[in-house]
Amino acid sequence: MKRYKAVIFDWDGTVMDSTASIAGAIQAACVDLEQPVPSVEEASWVIGLSLDQALQRCAPGLQPEQIPLFIERYRHHFFLFDQQLALFDGILPLFDHLQEQNIRLGVATGKSRHGLDRVLQAHQLTSRFDCTRCADESKGKPHPAMLFDIMQRLDLKPEEMLMVGDTTHDVQMAASAGVDSMAVTYGAHSKRTLLMSEPTVMVSSVREMHNWLSARL
Repeated sequence: MKRYKAVIFDWDGTVMDSTASIAGAIQAACVDLEQPVPSVEEASWVIGLSLDQALQRCAPGLQPEQIPLFIERYRHHFFLFDQQLALFDGILPLFDHLQEQNIRLGVATGKSRHGLDRVLQAHQLTSRFDCTRCADESKGKPHPAMLFDIMQRLDLKPEEMLMVGDTTHDVQMAASAGVDSMAVTYGAHSKRTLLMSEPTVMVSSVREMHNWLSARL
């Protein structure tokens, strides 16, 4: 049985219960700019991608000069939900357990550096992670650059890491980096969609994640 030295987490939809808020903010920003409004499923699908990739998918009619305003309106609507956002139940005890076992923790997210730092500080989680990478300081998912950056920083081999995420973008990024992946079915992408990306393992709850990891540390 493979033993991992590091677990790298996606953020939105994996650690934080923010999928609905992100999708709602995307839809509201489209309304503000009089763009066709994507469905909840379509807006959720782009979660985890870089901004450019996300806009190409959910707001393809945007003109280049409209992008800054779209970002401003998206942030406005997202921050309206900000105080309601919470970590998934069981995530903090899982972090505690992993750190007690001397497992390195990391984050690879489509969030901006400003956005990730903001939420880490708000939840007093900055010191929890050994390394974090964001889409605006590397290449966005599913490109493996963020995982390669983390490997180099932590001096780890691909087989020593596990990537945990709620989208096919996370699974594809891990596969391209030669890293095992755990797909969680409680986030942005459906179980059926995740199965098609062939993750190493798939779990339906943080508790199930905890149990699976405990045997592989």
